[in-house]
Amino acid sequence: MKPGFSRCNNATLRRAARSLGRFYDDALAPAGLKGTQFGLLFQIHVGSEPTMGDIAEALIMDLSALGHTLKPLIRDGYVETFADKDDRRVKRVRLTPRGEVKLSEAIKLWSIAQQRFEDKVGAEQAAKLRAALDAVADLDLEMPTAAPSN
Repeated sequence: MKPGFSRCNNATLRRAARSLGRFYDDALAPAGLKGTQFGLLFQIHVGSEPTMGDIAEALIMDLSALGHTLKPLIRDGYVETFADKDDRRVKRVRLTPRGEVKLSEAIKLWSIAQQRFEDKVGAEQAAKLRAALDAVADLDLEMPTAAPSN
C-alpha cells in the first residue's frame, strides 16, 4: 500500500485517473488527440447530433468545461455546432467528415491501448472496474446544505 492518502477515496481515484489518463493520452498521441478529446468525439458520434446539454450530462461536465474542450476540435475541423431546428437557442454538435475520419483513426489506437490494459489487469477485472466506477459516477453525492445557524 502506498503511503499518503491511501484511505481517501478521492485521492486514490484521482491518482489512478491520472495514471490511466496518461496511458490513454500516450496511446492516442499519434492521432493528435488527448483521451478527453477522444471521449468527446466518441460521445458525439454515438449521440447522433446531441445537444450540448446532453453531452455535458453524459460526461458529467459543466457546459463551460465542455465548451473549452470542444474549442480545439472545432478549430481543427473535427466538430461543428449548429442550432436545433425546433429551438434555435439549443446548440447541437456533430462530427464533420474530417472528424469521422479522425475518430476512426483514434478508435484503432484506443483499441490497442484498451487491449493492453486488459492484458495487464485481466478482462474480467477491467469489466468489474468499469462497473464499479460507473456505479460511483451514478451515485447522488450531493452534500446536504447546512441549516443556517442562529
